[in-house]
Amino acid sequence: MTKSPEREHPSDGAVMWRRSTDSSDLTEPRTFVRVFTGPGTLESVTAFYEQLLGVERDMWFTYPDLRLGLAAVGGFLLIEGTDESVAPFRATAGTLLVDSAQKYLDRLTAAGAEITDPLKPVPTGAGFSARHPDGTMVEYVEHRPAPDGR
Repeated sequence: MTKSPEREHPSDGAVMWRRSTDSSDLTEPRTFVRVFTGPGTLESVTAFYEQLLGVERDMWFTYPDLRLGLAAVGGFLLIEGTDESVAPFRATAGTLLVDSAQKYLDRLTAAGAEITDPLKPVPTGAGFSARHPDGTMVEYVEHRPAPDGR
């Protein structure tokens, strides 16, 4: 039996569609309220938020390593998974899409925040999580094109 090759990037094996693949030109962070939904419900929950807000999703992708599906509709980040797969993410108050994760990591470190999940590659680019001095947990993510251009 031959060993399968190691994946080169977290987006390998993921299904991914994004209207914009690069957040480096953002002039301010895009804030996402997290909405957790059970397996098999991402499409119906996405349709609800599209109708509610009058906008279409601008991102949809899977994160196979974490057994999650995600979609963005306006200011909502919809996260589909089992109770077990979403459990590690429930304590995070929200997600900020930023121009540079490293820039925010440096700012937060200087301000005394606790980096709870280090900067690492994710399917959409790179990200990390931090506990602010007031106790609020926030995920910071930058988007960059995946190696295959997605």
